[in-house]
Amino acid sequence: MPKIESPDFLKNQGLGNEIGFYVFDYPAESELEVREHLTFMTDKMKKRGKTFADINLFEIVIEILDSRKLTERAFKVQKERGDDALFNALKGPLEQNRVAEFIAKKANLENSEFILVHGLGSAWPIIRGHGLLNALHAKVGSVPTVLFYPGEYDGLTLKPFGEIDSNNYYRAFKLVP
Repeated sequence: MPKIESPDFLKNQGLGNEIGFYVFDYPAESELEVREHLTFMTDKMKKRGKTFADINLFEIVIEILDSRKLTERAFKVQKERGDDALFNALKGPLEQNRVAEFIAKKANLENSEFILVHGLGSAWPIIRGHGLLNALHAKVGSVPTVLFYPGEYDGLTLKPFGEIDSNNYYRAFKLVP
């Protein structure tokens, strides 16, 4: 929490002209502890008067589907035709740029000091970490953004759940080196 509340973080200072995107990677088996700590941390920061966007990706997926009246149809496709058919059916409505745009609107960027993005494990593989970060880059501008990532980030590539080789390059800073 001290890093997120620091003036350097909030003003994107000391980044060598890079954008203020951070990844907090953690072992996937620690998901429940991370969720619990996130709740504790966000409650504490709200009490301290911090203004930020707390984005749960699974909830965003549901909101987008509900807004387009696709939720029930998605359940039906999954039940009748399986996961692959569902994944293919959702590629358009949940394309990464559309999700990023939805997040940017929900984040109320003018009034947010930073953005915390979590719940990726529940939204994966429909939402992919590298694709979302790339799409968010153009949408959130200079608002510092932290992705809580269930997997490994070595400073160059994201490895979902610490087991799946993705070979997807993304430039972000590790929140905790």
